[in-house]
Amino acid sequence: MREKIDALERELNVILEAKGTDTASSKIRKGMSAAGRARIAAAQRKRWAKAKRNNKDSAETKPKRKASVATRKRLAAAAKARWAKAKAAGKKTL
Repeated sequence: MREKIDALERELNVILEAKGTDTASSKIRKGMSAAGRARIAAAQRKRWAKAKRNNKDSAETKPKRKASVATRKRLAAAAKARWAKAKAAGKKTL
């Protein structure tokens, strides 16, 4: 079987050489040139800079929301009541 494969490979090489195709140079080049990578990286840096600018502007214009003391006390009381009910039922998680 191996001899047949070798013979077929030799035959294929003869055919390819007759066509003027070099088997080593006919391989498909994978990857990207350094210039291509540099262009993509520069474009991405530009997009990141634009996104950071936009996020910075929106963060400065919107003040952070803060719950009032009364609201925090009401939420804490509700949480304590939920936990008391869960513990009374013998649960360790809600």
